[in-house]
This record gives sequence, C-alpha cells and structure tokens, in this order.
Amino acid sequence: MLLDKIQAVEVLFEKLDQQIATFQSTSGLHCKFGCGKCCFKPDIEATILEFLPFAYHLHKNNIAFEWLEKLTNTDYPTCLILNPTQNGAGLCSEYIHRGMICRLFGYSARTNKYNKAELVTCQIIKTEQSDRYQETVRIIENGSEVPIMSNYYMQLHAIDSELTREFFPINKAIRRANETILHYFAYR
Repeated sequence: MLLDKIQAVEVLFEKLDQQIATFQSTSGLHCKFGCGKCCFKPDIEATILEFLPFAYHLHKNNIAFEWLEKLTNTDYPTCLILNPTQNGAGLCSEYIHRGMICRLFGYSARTNKYNKAELVTCQIIKTEQSDRYQETVRIIENGSEVPIMSNYYMQLHAIDSELTREFFPINKAIRRANETILHYFAYR
C-alpha cells in the first residue's frame, strides 16, 4: 500500500537524519549559514519514491494540484522547493521533505573501487573548514562511522524497486511523485 511506503521512507529518512546529526557532531563539519549553493546545481536527480512524503504532504494540505501545475509549467532547472529569498540557515522551503541526495550531500561517503569510504562534500566545506575536513577524512579512513550513500539508496530501493528504478531531474521526480499520490487518491 502506498501509505505504508511513505511511512517506510519517512522512517528511513529519520534514521539517516539521526546518523548524519551524529556524524556532524563528531566531525564538526557544517554548512555555511544561508549558503544553499549545492541546491542551485541544475543537474540534481532524484527518484519518485523519495518525494512521495512531500507529495502526500501537498495532498493533505490541498495544494497538490497547485504544485502539479507549477511543476508541469516550469523550465526552471533547479529544485522548485528551493526558496532563495528565505531567511534562515538554509534555502529549502520544505526541509523536512527534502530528497535523499539533499540529506546525504556533504555528510556522507561513497565507497571507492577499493571499498574505502570517501567523504562526499562541497568545495566550500573543503576550503573554509579545511582543518576539520582533513581531520574528518582521516578518521573516516581509520574506520569512523559515516553514512554510506549506496547503503541508503539500497534501503530506499528495498521499499519499492519500481519507484526507485529511475532517476529524474529533481522537479520531474517531485512532479511524478505528486502525480502518483493524486492518482492513488483519485480512486479512494
């Protein structure tokens, strides 16, 4: 059932957010206040499944059709959840409903061909927090726990392989998630 999948994604994201919070606390790495530079990349991709909680939120708040229209009639290459005029630490207007890559980037690792964890973060963190960054790289090399991107994507895939089979540009993934929710509730 779709609602069970939404709940499973939310549980996975909560687990990931807790692991990232622990990693941030241990490493001392943090995003620059109000930055959001990574959000402006036009080639960010996501799966439908990771945005089902957001689409369900839109449906519950009776704004799903408004968002569907906005997502359908835009050529805007960056995420429409992004709000560059927002005051605060970040620029995500729906931070609690952000996608997997938005959660992982900066505070997770990929595994290289030697099965070693490599921190995936932005140039700003690498340069403006270079001492902390270098220390974090060192402790990861020595086996310190860090969220591994592929592990979380596999867990997401295990929830629903069809809805994670393909990656889309982020706005298209959000639109497809919204369409999935609207279709589901149209017959209930």
